[in-house]
Amino acid sequence: MDIRRIGKHLLGHRWRVRKHLPPEAMAAIERAIRAGETTHSGQVVFAVEGALDGIPLFRNQPARERALDVFAHLKIWDTAHNNGILIYLLLADRDVEIVADRGIHARVGEAVWKTICVAMEAEFKRGRFEAGVVEGIAAVSRQLAKHFPKQGAGPNELPDAPVVI
Repeated sequence: MDIRRIGKHLLGHRWRVRKHLPPEAMAAIERAIRAGETTHSGQVVFAVEGALDGIPLFRNQPARERALDVFAHLKIWDTAHNNGILIYLLLADRDVEIVADRGIHARVGEAVWKTICVAMEAEFKRGRFEAGVVEGIAAVSRQLAKHFPKQGAGPNELPDAPVVI
């Protein structure tokens, strides 16, 4: 168990989300998701967690495992074409993970998702959280548009508003 990581998570929680992604930034993120979904039939969800607490923290749960839990909890896997995508940000670790449902993941692959995550994390290191998230959403949307282009007016299966955990 990494005591420094525990301290980082215990000292900062939900306030961290509001500090790095204030309401205006969250509104911009929602607009970016909505704009991206006009180009594809996929479903993009952005979820941010200030810090882990309780069992996930004391089990030293990595951001990837937590992202998988959030993906399941938010039922992102439950889309008609299996093309839901979660962009998960764990602020305490400044770690971003992309979890893609099997329909889109089979066509894109892990290397592309990792490249998008690395670009987002580089923006976070510069203190540009809103820009990093919006650019990440745009990159994910380009992949979805390539493999699942918009065809007619399909339903919006998942909410576009960012989820704060």
